[in-house]
Amino acid sequence: MSPDFMRHAIALALENVRSGSGGPFAALIVKEGRIIAEGANRVTRTNDPTAHAEVVAIREACRVLADFQLTGCDLYTTCEPCPMCLGAIYWARPARTFYAATAADAADAGFDDAFIHDELKIAPAVRRIPMTQLLREDSLVIFSAWRQQENKTPY
Repeated sequence: MSPDFMRHAIALALENVRSGSGGPFAALIVKEGRIIAEGANRVTRTNDPTAHAEVVAIREACRVLADFQLTGCDLYTTCEPCPMCLGAIYWARPARTFYAATAADAADAGFDDAFIHDELKIAPAVRRIPMTQLLREDSLVIFSAWRQQENKTPY
């Protein structure tokens, strides 16, 4: 754990805001004491709602490492991760995650993701964006094929 890495992430986020490039968020991936990837929020700049700082940094770190997992890495992010980023972090499997501001701090600035946390507790059909299951039985062939695949890379 290094406060210097978090200070660096905070500086990146501040620059992102001041330059008009995106929202007030940034993230770093650190391995063996050195930064291997950085990411700043690019949602509005790229018209990509998934371009949160953590996701941008994870994508770059995985590219640099040529691996889909961040084994032995630490993630430093300027804010407590939203549900999407939290999912990405768990899939990437870094050793640790450090955050600065809280979700409540982000909500005070207009970035409130509490409704998404709430939506996860609701049955899919009654969510704000209704989700309807379709052709489940037909889709099971996909998982059967995966289980039978001999040269797969489990993750």
